[in-house]
Amino acid sequence: KIWPFLIFTAVLTAFIYPIVASWEWGGGYLDSEWGFSDFAGSTLVHSTGGWAALTGAIIIGARKGKYSGGHVNPMPGSNIPLAALGTFILWFGWFGFNGASQLAAGTAADINSVAQIFANTNMAAVGGVLAAMVTTAILYKGKLDATMIFNGAIGGLVSITAEPLAPSMGLSVLIGAVGGVLVVVSVPLLDKFKIDDVVGAIPAHLVCGIWGTMIVPLSNGDASYLGQLVGVALTGVFVVVASSVIWLALKFTLGVRPSEEDEEMGLDRAEIGLEAYPEFSNR
Repeated sequence: KIWPFLIFTAVLTAFIYPIVASWEWGGGYLDSEWGFSDFAGSTLVHSTGGWAALTGAIIIGARKGKYSGGHVNPMPGSNIPLAALGTFILWFGWFGFNGASQLAAGTAADINSVAQIFANTNMAAVGGVLAAMVTTAILYKGKLDATMIFNGAIGGLVSITAEPLAPSMGLSVLIGAVGGVLVVVSVPLLDKFKIDDVVGAIPAHLVCGIWGTMIVPLSNGDASYLGQLVGVALTGVFVVVASSVIWLALKFTLGVRPSEEDEEMGLDRAEIGLEAYPEFSNR
């Protein structure tokens, strides 16, 4: 339902995100005690949202008919061009996400660092796209799944976000490429557990957020694999517990699922009062 979703989003952004971010940015516990490094938020932003999404997907449950009959029933997106546009908007926005995290532009060295971040960010996305294309072609008999490829770009971008400055451009491509592969292989894994991730947010943001965070010490000698693991684990535990409390409170008060009739009708009509895709309506 839309109102429980909006309430959860408000609590997530007002409380959960700031708490997690304070553990690292500004010299918090993970930074001072464990040397945890997350330049622009592979864990603090992306896997935090991914853990919250995973918790919500489990508590809310799968869409009606997604896992009926003992097999997965794909529910493809209704507007692929719009999904492509959204991907490119995010890709463009990522230059701001990562570049601005340099937090300085007063010297030539800072500007050079921002330029390096831009280049590495872009190349990681390229690696994610290409790897997702190849992986889907291998797994699905030569077929290219556009939605998987879009999420491959997002997975590559998430993967480089924890350390977009230190790697070379070649290493950035490889880091993004691993993210693209992880996105593709994580989707059927979620389906095996009957976790209905409508837009592939959990593979792109949670799985690739963890990967991007854990690979930081490969290019940044100030970080350690143990410190990165502690940061990932503490973030996961806190976000899952906090999100579960909020989702369950909403479930037992307002309710989080629409009725089967509303779900069948479509929540655009049931909750918004408008048809998002009137061309699909029965007349």
